Amino acid sequence: MSATPARAAHVILKIPLNNLGSRPRTYTLSITNRCNLACTYCYVVKSPTTMTLTMARRAVDFIFQHAPPKSHLDIGFFGGEPLLEFPLLQSITDMIENHPAYDPGRVILSLTTNGTIFSDEIAAFLNAHAIRVCVSCDGPAHVQNLFRRTSAGKDTSAVVERNLLAMQQALPAVLVNAVYHPQTLRFLPDTLDYLSGLGLRQIYLNPDFSARWSRQEAQELPAVYRALGERYIAWYLEDDPHFISLLDTKIAVLVRGGYRPLERCQMGTGELAITPDGGLYPCGRLIGSGTGKEFRIGTIESGVDMTQLAPRCAPGGEQNPECADCSLKDCCMTWCGCSNAFMTGYVNRVGPFLCASERALIQISMEVITELERQLGPLFLHHLSGEPQWNSREERKGKTL
Repeated sequence: MSATPARAAHVILKIPLNNLGSRPRTYTLSITNRCNLACTYCYVVKSPTTMTLTMARRAVDFIFQHAPPKSHLDIGFFGGEPLLEFPLLQSITDMIENHPAYDPGRVILSLTTNGTIFSDEIAAFLNAHAIRVCVSCDGPAHVQNLFRRTSAGKDTSAVVERNLLAMQQALPAVLVNAVYHPQTLRFLPDTLDYLSGLGLRQIYLNPDFSARWSRQEAQELPAVYRALGERYIAWYLEDDPHFISLLDTKIAVLVRGGYRPLERCQMGTGELAITPDGGLYPCGRLIGSGTGKEFRIGTIESGVDMTQLAPRCAPGGEQNPECADCSLKDCCMTWCGCSNAFMTGYVNRVGPFLCASERALIQISMEVITELERQLGPLFLHHLSGEPQWNSREERKGKTL
């Protein structure tokens, strides 16, 4: 994730940095490693470790010291399960909003939760502080309960569904993130139907990049993604558009002719994650145990040293050799350092599943654009401005997502 397309880690590593060489706009505050679930694919190693108030204050000071002074600043609460530490979350929010550099017009707060904890008190707090909420839910019971179970092995689908419905009544907007795996790929259209049936319209779909994806699943991708595209088109034509991340973000990229610099991986330069002990990581997905050295690039005391990523960068180039002449490279997500790391062990090496997925997504997204514009005329021109990456029918309705 760098301002220079597709060259993030390799170029930065040529310049030893003891302090930040750029000014990140996105920060993930991992306030606890505690969690009441034991999701089998989770990339955060669970432990009783929780951020102290002293460390939290230092982390907040660090964020405001290094964030660009006039740009939007995104601060996300993460874990573990952050709502297990609701009083701590309240205290840190208070620290942020009472910091001398705080500007309510540019600071955006968000929360990622597993959806098992919710109450009127939590809803009131989230609304009072305009904290955006994203709930992790993989789909209907036969999908959700496969990997997302409690630490005691109990199902979670019923409680998460109940809380998703309650959140939509209590909060202005609820986002949902569903992870799909080789064992659940074929159920992805069912997941989309299920989440839509609950009333959700902002749906993020993300593969488990750490899973062992085979050639068979890669061959299934076009049919599965096409089923998503058919639903996207149908909902659009029914005047009930959905934001589906896999399709909407790719549609935006295709309309604009490729990823723009700031849309590409900015790990460690435009984005940082802070662990309970004050460690700095280039992305929230690379925290791991939060105490190991795999992807740690510094601390809030020492600042960022991107040279610490050197062992995680494959030598001899910034991309796979076969990517250089690929006609899809400008619209392909080869630059995602954390996805690459999960698949290949290197932030600058792409795995075969990502290649297959991107090829299928680009093809299906082009089909969606063609079919909708055939029936309704030009729809996606607003994407040329670079933002927002929401579908145009929703924008024309004047709805805020």
